[in-house]
Amino acid sequence: MPQGNGIPKASRLLDLLSLKGKVVVVTGASGPRGMGIEAARGCAEMGADLAITYSSRPDGARKNAEELSAEHGVTVKCYKLDIGDYNDVEKVVGDILKDFGKIDAFVANAGATADTGLVDGSKEDWDRVIQTDLSGTAYCAKVVGRHFKERGQGSFVITASMSGHIANYPQEQTSYNVAKAGCIHLAKSLANEWRGFARCNSISPGYIDTGLSDFVDKKVQDLWMSMIPLGRNGDAKELKGAYVYLVSDASSYTTGSDIVIDGGYTCR
Repeated sequence: MPQGNGIPKASRLLDLLSLKGKVVVVTGASGPRGMGIEAARGCAEMGADLAITYSSRPDGARKNAEELSAEHGVTVKCYKLDIGDYNDVEKVVGDILKDFGKIDAFVANAGATADTGLVDGSKEDWDRVIQTDLSGTAYCAKVVGRHFKERGQGSFVITASMSGHIANYPQEQTSYNVAKAGCIHLAKSLANEWRGFARCNSISPGYIDTGLSDFVDKKVQDLWMSMIPLGRNGDAKELKGAYVYLVSDASSYTTGSDIVIDGGYTCR
């Protein structure tokens, strides 16, 4: 990875995309088919060693770590992390640095969903989503940002959402929309703040079939589908390329950007 905002030495695309010798952290990667594990899979495929975190699914995280290591011959360790607790973020990042010696890229993917609007939901509902999705992401950036500044390099990637660009309909999820809009602007602000030593970008997925929306009434899901030009939900593996691009040297001139991957939803 080039120092600060320098030009990478490699010229061939495969070399620019290669993550061999790099350490990547992916939060929220304990599920079998979520965005976090697909980001981790993409990085492992390109040769990165990985630290993946989980909140409440240790068995899932261990299974993912074992499978990634066995399939791609990379080192993968898992860590329990409460992303909304600054002290825990500081501890876990410290543990990762002790185990790996460095962090080249950090994918802040862990988050919480909302199932109610502002008026009908409780104060606790609001606080939970904002604390997890926005403050937790900022905590990760603050802690790992110090390491990036010391090393003079790094890439921070935030999983935002198309919900940070639009107000979803018909479901009410104001807290989530606000948190993700904040994440998008956090990435832009950090790109400026970290301009001398690291890059920061975000990815805004649309409706991705990860199982988290299975509880939503089918009629509502059918309405979502009717608003997507490509006529379907996305698969989490369709995000892998974007994550790999943003953590790799291939994106050395990309900072403060938000990549929308939504099947065309926001173009209407």
